[in-house]
Amino acid sequence: MMLTPGIAPPPVPPLDILEPNPVPTDSRKRVYAYEEDHGAWAVRLVWDADDPELLEAECRAPYYDRRLPAEDVPKFWAAVKALVAPIGPLPVESADPRP
Repeated sequence: MMLTPGIAPPPVPPLDILEPNPVPTDSRKRVYAYEEDHGAWAVRLVWDADDPELLEAECRAPYYDRRLPAEDVPKFWAAVKALVAPIGPLPVESADPRP
């Protein structure tokens, strides 16, 4: 039996809640995401199988002319902590209040 080499299967996402999120402009990208609504804003987790050491957490809110209100920042980080709790505490490499 002869096997031909092919693309290695992607690593397993670090969280069960992450679902495949196809990238329309690049079908080769293997991106997984999860979004949770919190009223005026939402938490979005994004994981790229091509860079498995990085798990991004985004705060998505319709604020175009200002930053997230100061009282919502601790709520955002609490929501992120709750979502990533199954894999333990993670280091925060950077935090950017504006996209």
